[in-house]
Amino acid sequence: MSLESIEHRLTPLLPRLGTVNAKVKIVVDKTDIIHLDATQKPAVMTFADGPADCTIKMSRSNLEKLIDGKMDPMVAFAMGRLKVDGSKSVAAKLTGIFG
Repeated sequence: MSLESIEHRLTPLLPRLGTVNAKVKIVVDKTDIIHLDATQKPAVMTFADGPADCTIKMSRSNLEKLIDGKMDPMVAFAMGRLKVDGSKSVAAKLTGIFG
């Protein structure tokens, strides 16, 4: 899945991020960055590095499963398929968006 494809699939979720009210960075395959700024209304997505309240690291294939609803975020965390740095409470709020 390309970054353009990820953007296309995440864009419809941006209005739902308003409840998170934080900045989230998703690092995909250790190289690509998706920065979600849910402190703005509506939330803004960029592909540039920036400060974040919560950083989530995962593989591209696991991100695809998460977006498709084929992977439960809490189970993925427990199994080590995604790693969270920073605020765990912000990450928990995302389960309602992706879960």
